[in-house]
Amino acid sequence: MKEVVPLAEGWSLRHSEDLLPAQVPGCVHTDLLGAGLIPDPFLGVNETDVAWVGQRAWTYVRDVSATETAGERHERTDLVFDGLDTAATITLDGREVGRARNMHRRHRFDVTGRHGLLSVDFTSAYDEAASVRALTGERPNVYPEPFQYIRKMACSFGWDWGPTLVTAGIWRPVRLERWSTARLADVRPLVTVHKGTGRVEVRLEIERTAQGTARPLAVRATVGDGLAEARGVVEGTRAVLTLEVPDASLWWPRGYGDQPLYDLHIALVEEAGEDVPLDSWHRRIGFRTVELDRSADRHGTGFTLVVNGERIFARGVNWIPDDVFPSRITPERYRTRLRQTADAGVDLVRIWGGGIYEDDAFYDACDELGLMVWQDFLFACAAYPEEQPLRGEVEAETRDNVVRLMPHPSLVLWNGNNENLWGFRDWGWEPELRGDSWGGGYYLDLLPRIVAELDPTRPYTAGSPWSGSWDHHPNDPAHGTHHSWEVWNRRDYTEYRDSVPRFVSEFGWQAPPAMATLRRALPGERLAPDSPGMLHHQKAEDGNGKLNRGVERHFTLPEGDFDRWHYLTQVVQARAIATGIEHWRSHWPVCAGTVVWQINDCWPVSSWSAIDGDGRLKPLYHELRRVYADRLLTLQPGEGGDGDGAPVLAVVNQSAEPWQTQVILRRLRADGTEVAEQVLDVTVPARSVHRRAVPRDLAPVPHGAEEFLVADGDALRGLYFPVTDREFAYPAPRYDVAVESPVGAGTGNVEVVVTAHTLVRDLLLQADRLGPAAVCDTGLSTLLPGERLRMRVAGAAETGANAVRAALFCVEPA
Repeated sequence: MKEVVPLAEGWSLRHSEDLLPAQVPGCVHTDLLGAGLIPDPFLGVNETDVAWVGQRAWTYVRDVSATETAGERHERTDLVFDGLDTAATITLDGREVGRARNMHRRHRFDVTGRHGLLSVDFTSAYDEAASVRALTGERPNVYPEPFQYIRKMACSFGWDWGPTLVTAGIWRPVRLERWSTARLADVRPLVTVHKGTGRVEVRLEIERTAQGTARPLAVRATVGDGLAEARGVVEGTRAVLTLEVPDASLWWPRGYGDQPLYDLHIALVEEAGEDVPLDSWHRRIGFRTVELDRSADRHGTGFTLVVNGERIFARGVNWIPDDVFPSRITPERYRTRLRQTADAGVDLVRIWGGGIYEDDAFYDACDELGLMVWQDFLFACAAYPEEQPLRGEVEAETRDNVVRLMPHPSLVLWNGNNENLWGFRDWGWEPELRGDSWGGGYYLDLLPRIVAELDPTRPYTAGSPWSGSWDHHPNDPAHGTHHSWEVWNRRDYTEYRDSVPRFVSEFGWQAPPAMATLRRALPGERLAPDSPGMLHHQKAEDGNGKLNRGVERHFTLPEGDFDRWHYLTQVVQARAIATGIEHWRSHWPVCAGTVVWQINDCWPVSSWSAIDGDGRLKPLYHELRRVYADRLLTLQPGEGGDGDGAPVLAVVNQSAEPWQTQVILRRLRADGTEVAEQVLDVTVPARSVHRRAVPRDLAPVPHGAEEFLVADGDALRGLYFPVTDREFAYPAPRYDVAVESPVGAGTGNVEVVVTAHTLVRDLLLQADRLGPAAVCDTGLSTLLPGERLRMRVAGAAETGANAVRAALFCVEPA
């Protein structure tokens, strides 16, 4: 039977003439940090002080003993790296074993009978990129870094939310595998279901030793605890097994059903009288069908995910690497972040093409949580050469990761790239390239061919955004997927309502991280929007200018009041995303999904995230919970577009059951007194939207500053104000605050009760002001006079009424 010897211990990093203790998996930066030789690049402006790390070569060494590589009963010993970052030469006992130049694939080298000093010599990523660029020529990209010339996590070279920390190291596990006769080289389970019967077609690739070339081999497969079994003979180096599971329970996205998973076991044996076990493989699978409906209709070209025959409005988020040093992301951290994601009402996570193919622990958690995964192939925001040596690496990387990830039922879509088709057509690349390769051959030929060959059970799309063909602009909102960035870059968030794209796969709005995150990341700094650390942790072009303009369109921009500025930027971020999602959800099924940029951060930074770099929840996170819930009430401006039409009530029901409710519509004055009220009986079928114009006598005066509209039903609320906050006649907010300690609650666990005496708009308790570990279960809330709100706080260091009141913010009159 194959034996596996992990090589996690005993590594050193060569630093000048010294050998430093090294963690494997890990990277140079984390090892230098552990040795106290560089400052934490996440703090202050330290990032620039460690730029030299990515500019030089590094070497990892470890002694490999004869007993580790030999193994008394085995013919072959392989040295297997699950991830080398990035360009490396591997030697053992002074002799070269092999080379690597791709962070995104596994590498296997035959080291049979060899032992001694194992050395992994990493070339600077900049030097590797320069050598490739010299062969292929120049290609345009959106950042002044050479990430398109090297198969490495692009965002380690910096992004508009990430630091430039160019890593090197053995970033995923390394091991020795000792085996005889044959081993399982690739296992591809094609999992389908038809009329209740689950079908698993397992395609196997076998590697044999020289001595095992002619030996008779067999493979066995089982699903679950005896639910299905199969046995087959290996012909040469290949075998195919088919298993059927009657009455298979279906895997569903969260909110649509359960997520049953079945154990699939594969055993490779030598047929020698009694079976001799040689190798084994195990994964969990799930039975489900997935299709992508791209049919043309009177609105354009659709883009609707269909799982088990159910058409789905995808409630999505974009995912970036959760740490700029990915080797630090543990399975527990994955599970925490993905549990937060699911708890926000999300059912789809798009893994963005400038990051990594995530660890198996990521996809395992998504399988269990019912989070559909949209997987980009790793190309982003650049023209990529298609010549060697990159083309061979791209093909090997693609085959490696398609085979590795295809057992996961959560994986529902392969996507060719991020924004490169758009960039070719719109960003001046086409004339600059003058006929040079740019990646189109990858996205429109190589990648779909590999997916069709290896994983025909899933749909493939060439890019995001992509209209489906060159017949339409790549980012045409009426066709396929759409990235909506004009609003953040140049316009007001209310202009999300100007169109109904078929599927919005990127849109977003920035805000700073939580105050406790800022204080940790910028120690000793007097915080201001333009203080040195704040500016350094703002990577977007004119990011603060866009933040300020976003605030100014709705509020008076605070001067010299950082706390107020911080609160208002958080409010605008949450409102912006809610505005887009409420509008687009109200137009289902024309619009079939929204994927917010972005759920997470890789360090403490002002960004588009809902969860900041320290894992703290922004108000946007709580707003996602509201607007991504199965049931949603929203009031939309009238269809006329001039603000004079009556508002529209949209009642969105994404649940599996019809929704019968009474919606109470109230037209109120700014002081809270009622002008008119009407109760509407509404029934919305499952997975449907009901829209109706608000009765004229309930509509506030168009462009009026003294009236607003409220819709309430089943503990849900929608609001409509005819003018911006800076124009509205808000009263000075008045409310009482009481702090209660629940019986049996631990220290720092309290309930905060706010009783409003006036209209209180977008009340927010910033719990981290009560202690770095404090959290609150409530985000932005609007109270009418006489209403009471109860918020639960856990982990607070301060719980006095004065401290709590100081942590409360709300909209105030201009």
